Amino acid sequence: MESGPAIFAGVVFALFGSGLLVWTAARVRRREPVALGVSPVASATLASIAAVLALTLGAWCFTQV
Repeated sequence: MESGPAIFAGVVFALFGSGLLVWTAARVRRREPVALGVSPVASATLASIAAVLALTLGAWCFTQV
């Protein structure tokens, strides 16, 4: 019964992290800005760190099942 929220949170974090990572990679590959008004390198780095952090949190949630 208590594993339901952990599975839901893990799926949400995994989907968000993978979506953000794919979107960031697509923007960087096309040489388009990841965030407007920010350094391209800084915004791509920060978005990639956030994506990896979300994927890590998703994996951690799955281990709590």
